[in-house]
Amino acid sequence: MHPASPPPDRSGLDALLRNRPFLALWTGQLLAQVADKIFYVLLIILVKTGGYTPGQNPDNSMLSAVMIAYTVPAIVFGSAAGIVVDRFSKKQMLIACNVIRAVLIVALPFLPKAFVVLLTMTFLVSTVTQFFAPAEAAAIPLAVGREGLMSANALFASSTMGGIIVGMTIGEPLFSWVKHSFGAASQEFLLGGLYLISAGLIYTMRIKEAHPGSSGKNVHPWQDLKEGLRYVKHNHLVSNAMVQLTILYSVFAALQVLAIALSGKIGLKETQFGFLLAAAGIGMVFGAAFLGHWGDRFHQKPLPLIGFLMMGFVLAMFAFVRQLWVGFGLSAVFGFGASLINGPMQALIQEKTPESMRGKVFGLENNAINIALSLPLALTGPLTDAVSKAVGSDDLGLRIVLLSLGFLVSVMGMAAWRHTRKVLQDVL
Repeated sequence: MHPASPPPDRSGLDALLRNRPFLALWTGQLLAQVADKIFYVLLIILVKTGGYTPGQNPDNSMLSAVMIAYTVPAIVFGSAAGIVVDRFSKKQMLIACNVIRAVLIVALPFLPKAFVVLLTMTFLVSTVTQFFAPAEAAAIPLAVGREGLMSANALFASSTMGGIIVGMTIGEPLFSWVKHSFGAASQEFLLGGLYLISAGLIYTMRIKEAHPGSSGKNVHPWQDLKEGLRYVKHNHLVSNAMVQLTILYSVFAALQVLAIALSGKIGLKETQFGFLLAAAGIGMVFGAAFLGHWGDRFHQKPLPLIGFLMMGFVLAMFAFVRQLWVGFGLSAVFGFGASLINGPMQALIQEKTPESMRGKVFGLENNAINIALSLPLALTGPLTDAVSKAVGSDDLGLRIVLLSLGFLVSVMGMAAWRHTRKVLQDVL
């Protein structure tokens, strides 16, 4: 693995921004992230106004069915996608995923306006997306080399959150303008175009792969899956890093739910919760800069533990914050703490996993994270409602949940580090 640039003596964000293979991969995945979230918005628009009628079912049932079709592939196909990724060129896989998604979405206006068609296309697009994530994670080491892994992963994590926020924010007004200007079918053509542009950017990426374009013959999915599980089980560095990342994304999922109510307490409308998450994204960008420029000086420090303690502290402080600027500041600190976990742990997995195993490992990681995300997303809202009802106050109920979650995150972080420090502290 020898990226075309930057020179070996350069490191940090400055080197990444001069690295053409990395820039092609980063901008391509960022555009794909935005397109993913715009597609999510498009699904809601199509259910509401697209003329897809499943009989007498109400809109809420239709929305639930579409969301299930959108999320199930992440759990079902996460590990299988990693097995396939290891058999093919990462670059070709990324391009193919974008092109296939573009074709599926552009085909929607020409298909029958039946609800089962919309469900099927949603399921197919989401399934293809599961192959993009492990291929992207496996391609990062090929683009930046060992020295840039930590800052590259921190930057990817922050831009991923940025893509989510941008996509959710611009989706509805963008589709309204395009539909008014060019007609209904233009919505699907716009979204398909975004995926094709992403494919074009990734096409310009020049990386060297050990087995580019290897044949998919003699595939044994069950054996490959067992091989990946066996590797993770026996490689304690990788498995313990995955534990830390799973906890991290579970906490983020809980924050996404709580941010809706919290935004109303600090002077925002509840529908503007994205601004609070955007502040966390900014904090992750600063975390990426910190890791890129000074990460080597702190490589012997327990950065993940510090990150968990920062996140726990912020969640507890959110219980008492009522000023907008303080809320934004704390959210940025939360994002900074998250970057101290995500950057080192993701870089560690990439560095310690052989190229031939990366697809399987990142497929398993993606699968574990998606399963872990589902619990906080499903439980945080009802739990907050139940506590608020028990104490007779929405404000007090939210405070109790935030304080409890802050304490739980700190304890989980300390427990995870205590369990993993023997195998992690020597390589961080």
